[in-house]
Amino acid sequence: MGSLSNYAELKLLDHIFNTAYTPATTIYLGLATADPGETATGASANEVANSGSYARTAITFGSAASRRSTQNATVTFPQATGSWGTVTHWFIVDSATYGAGNVLAYGSFAASKTIISGNTPSVASGETYVEFSAGYISDYLSNKLLDLMYKNTAYTKPATYIALCTATVADSNTGTTITEPAGGSYARKLVNINGGASPAWNLASAGAVTNANQIDMVTVTASWGTVTSVAIVDASTVGNLLFYDNAMTDQAVGSGDTASFAASALTIQMN
Repeated sequence: MGSLSNYAELKLLDHIFNTAYTPATTIYLGLATADPGETATGASANEVANSGSYARTAITFGSAASRRSTQNATVTFPQATGSWGTVTHWFIVDSATYGAGNVLAYGSFAASKTIISGNTPSVASGETYVEFSAGYISDYLSNKLLDLMYKNTAYTKPATYIALCTATVADSNTGTTITEPAGGSYARKLVNINGGASPAWNLASAGAVTNANQIDMVTVTASWGTVTSVAIVDASTVGNLLFYDNAMTDQAVGSGDTASFAASALTIQMN
């Protein structure tokens, strides 16, 4: 299984909340002799030495499904003309040039392999995959982001609205199937990109995005019931579920109240 790099986390968060991410047309599989780690760059991924005919090789992925993007064709590296050492890990990078580019994901192989002169290493189709764990990010958004970064499939940067929910939210929910207050002047609240009209988001940093300003929902004119969850959706009505959190403290919201989130109270994090 593969994990997102810090670079990938920030780019995907900002694609949702700030600046659109433009994916590389071609991405490459690199081999490493130790764990690249989440801070890896194209120059610091514990990559096999630049000798013995080693070269990064293009990799392709099928359409994401069930929150996972999976390699869909065998990747065959050049025949080794010298020792490459013992390969333990892989990484995906957006440049073919040794020591350059940005690492997008990384992971370990099921078994280590020592590559010697005359070997032609290959990674079988399906061996490499990247996925989002269950919870907090919807199935819809998981698949859209994976296809954007690893399959170069366009995903237009969405608008982001805060929605309050009176029932538990699940990964499979949509903007239609979440349970929101009915009546009482309830409305979702638009939050803008960094530098836009308040309320707006901060730029992604340390794998997280927070709200730069206090977010005030409309004043309640009749009971909204007990709010148990918060969601981020991409439209003022209906639309698609993006993120959610069921762990907030339950709060009864009555007539005359103004539900709000203080600056930096909302944190959306990838790790």
